[in-house]
Amino acid sequence: MYFYVLVTLLYPQSFYTLMKNFYYINKKTLTLESVEKETVSNTLAFYKTLSKTTINTHKHPYHLVNPSPWPFIISFGCFFFTFGNVMFFHGYTGSIFLILTGLLIIIFTMYTWLRDIVREAVYEGQHTKQVQLGLRNGMLLFIFSELLFFMSFFWAFFHSALAPTPEIGSLWPPLGIETINAWGVPLLNTIILLSSGATITWAHHAIVYGDRKNAIISLIITILLAFFFTMIQAFEYIESTFSISDSIYGTTFFLLTGFHGIHVIIGTVFIIVSTIRLINHHFTKQHHFGFEAAAWYWHFVDVVWLFLFVAVYWWGGN
Repeated sequence: MYFYVLVTLLYPQSFYTLMKNFYYINKKTLTLESVEKETVSNTLAFYKTLSKTTINTHKHPYHLVNPSPWPFIISFGCFFFTFGNVMFFHGYTGSIFLILTGLLIIIFTMYTWLRDIVREAVYEGQHTKQVQLGLRNGMLLFIFSELLFFMSFFWAFFHSALAPTPEIGSLWPPLGIETINAWGVPLLNTIILLSSGATITWAHHAIVYGDRKNAIISLIITILLAFFFTMIQAFEYIESTFSISDSIYGTTFFLLTGFHGIHVIIGTVFIIVSTIRLINHHFTKQHHFGFEAAAWYWHFVDVVWLFLFVAVYWWGGN
């Protein structure tokens, strides 16, 4: 924007003939605005007024974010959603309304918050190399925290499996539990999930090489494979002969597979958003961290499933 201001000051007539309108991002309304050629005056006051509504320049590579209401609003959504679930578990009336209210607030706030982040990255150019490095480190720490989350459930599983107590028959799997054959539906899901990991890697290489067509195709295939995985997992739950309340085996099984399924759904949404952004030309060869974060998250989901398949379905189910 400041380049055009300089050109106008130095060569006003040539600017008027080349540009019909003045386009800039209004910092107050966060919209793309234009000033018609006839209204542009060559006065210093005009450019001072225009500069007040445009994005400020900094002498450092960091992004100083503007005040945002979204963290405050989403906290109410999380509170309503959690409190509504507690009410639902205890059979209180009105719990469904509270759950839906909290969920809608969370979805709306996530959309608007991520919209602001996309605008800052794509249209304002706030995500410099230094900012991207911070985002990468933050994503890695988040994935590490998720790894510790799953480790707690694996710990509970192995604690019970390696030394089964008399209450469950001193056996593993516990007495009366009919386990799921690891070489049936679980093996199919393993093949599907590993294939999706390969297709998202294909998409990454396509983006780096600037091949948008192959990147979009591979991402669509990844999304379809993710949907197939989720549908098959739901079918496995329906056909299961035990529930989450059937001894420690049922509890740990459904906690591990259930939370992994939730992560698959979140990762699927992540990839869908990345695909939409790719179609809208938000990613370049050098700047596509939004996609990279989705790919890292998806590979993490793949690795967790491999451990889950070997430990729970194969070793723990025999």
